Amino acid sequence: MPIAWPTASELMTERPVTLPPEAPISQALGLMRSKGFHEIPVLRRGRLVGLITFESIARRSSRPLATKVEHLLILPPLVTPTTAYPEIVERLLAAGLRAAPVVGRKGELLGIVSRTDLVRAIARDPRLLGEESPAVESVARSATEVVAEDELCRHLLTRVRALEEHPLPVVDRKGRLVGAVGVSDLGKVLWRPVVGGKRDVRSSRIAVDVRVGSIMHAPPVTVAAGTSTADAARRMVEERVSSVFVVEERRPTGVLGQTDLLGLVVGRTRPIGPKGRVEDVYVEITGLRGSGDPVLFAEIDDVVARGLHRVSRYVQPTLLSLHFAPHATHRTNDLTVEARLHTDHGIFYASHTGWNLLAGVAGLLEDLSGQTRRVRETRTKRRPRARDGTEADANLSVDVDLERRIRAATDPDEDEE
Repeated sequence: MPIAWPTASELMTERPVTLPPEAPISQALGLMRSKGFHEIPVLRRGRLVGLITFESIARRSSRPLATKVEHLLILPPLVTPTTAYPEIVERLLAAGLRAAPVVGRKGELLGIVSRTDLVRAIARDPRLLGEESPAVESVARSATEVVAEDELCRHLLTRVRALEEHPLPVVDRKGRLVGAVGVSDLGKVLWRPVVGGKRDVRSSRIAVDVRVGSIMHAPPVTVAAGTSTADAARRMVEERVSSVFVVEERRPTGVLGQTDLLGLVVGRTRPIGPKGRVEDVYVEITGLRGSGDPVLFAEIDDVVARGLHRVSRYVQPTLLSLHFAPHATHRTNDLTVEARLHTDHGIFYASHTGWNLLAGVAGLLEDLSGQTRRVRETRTKRRPRARDGTEADANLSVDVDLERRIRAATDPDEDEE
């Protein structure tokens, strides 16, 4: 039975908190902290002009707190009340934002729909993820990037891009999970309240030299391997978090975020062409949002397109997720690229570590192509073949006597035994 996709009008939060363009970022930060927001719509004379986000402020932490929010605005994707669930998901993932404004015909703001709203819908109706809800370990990203609880917050400033995607696991000296730290936690030491209204009290050297363990949120929200993604979505909603950690023996092995769940929705809703093939593959890239080099993204797109063309010879790809994780070291420029490919034959994984980003992506696609080729070859070997060399239906039993009589009737040169 086809599922009825909910629309933005059913999912959105009505009458959201807004700010005028001339509001200082100190006011935006105060609202975000008190309300738990990550983004706030900015209106000029009742019309939407953009979003102010926690990430856009964090990336420009040197700006005075009196700076007007209009100087840090993000242009979000616009959603109408009738926009369906899959399209909302695609627009949010493509923009790398946590929420999108819902606007009317005249550009007036009607509400805001966030990734949390979308995951809440999954918790209510797991069918949004498909017929079967896969286990968390098959979807989660590996927890290769961790933070030590005695590490200084100063070192987190170089990892803001990673914190934008999801909180990082915080571990003790034995590698056991003890907490989580996200970009909002880092904000506790980046800015301090205004004292007496006289001046902005900026974060000083002493402020960012506190231990991560003093700002992390604990205990972390965890799930065991084998937990279904639908149950993980319900856990996120109940605990009001944007990600959960997959643990084994108290050690983090994976991170499942809201974007990973929503990626499953995109993978199953790709448009099907006249030949029964997916017309286009959705490619999600995370970890590089802080890069503004259009040439780099164009080169990545070219490498991905050629790699997916090879993969499509063996399976039908629907979604490719690439996550870039720079290493937290000043000695090398290495980074790890992780890939997750959703296809009609299952999910495939690959990873690469090195300094050459494009070579890493090319190597990942070559690895995925090899994996899918081997799966196709294995399936072909298992499938029985007819006498003319064509593949027979493995689900049909063969009546040898009937086949001999049919061949004798249609081929005069066929001798009956």
